[in-house]
Amino acid sequence: MGNTHENASGHETAPVRFDTKIAVLLRDDLETWQRLNVTAFLVSGLGTAAPEVIGEPYEDADATAYLPMLRQPVLVFEGAKETLTAAHTKALSRSLKVAVFTSDLFGTGNDRDNRAAVRAVGRDALDPVGLAVYGPRNAVDKVLKGARMHP
Repeated sequence: MGNTHENASGHETAPVRFDTKIAVLLRDDLETWQRLNVTAFLVSGLGTAAPEVIGEPYEDADATAYLPMLRQPVLVFEGAKETLTAAHTKALSRSLKVAVFTSDLFGTGNDRDNRAAVRAVGRDALDPVGLAVYGPRNAVDKVLKGARMHP
């Protein structure tokens, strides 16, 4: 999942520079298993809302086919509860693509209940523990102000 192009003979050429950014912001008080689970759930929403983020399928030298993945790196950040609340508000005000994982989702066990838990709370009262944000690099950077790279 490097950031270089390959020419027809499979050799790497110039680095790829993306004008967009995919970022996940996690609340800094989550357990390790929660961080992994929330990140996986959040990035799963990007391909349906922004199909351009999905690359080509993979294939090994034996012609075994593998699923396509995101075409660019996903940067993972962390921040305090207030940082997530502010990032949520900024991302929505900038009309960026946003996936949200709220604290209520830790108490549900299926997709229907997950959606019902988010639907039951107004936007300004949500308790986000994770966000995935996709859009122009500069806009995403502004949304992440106050967050730090995940260790």
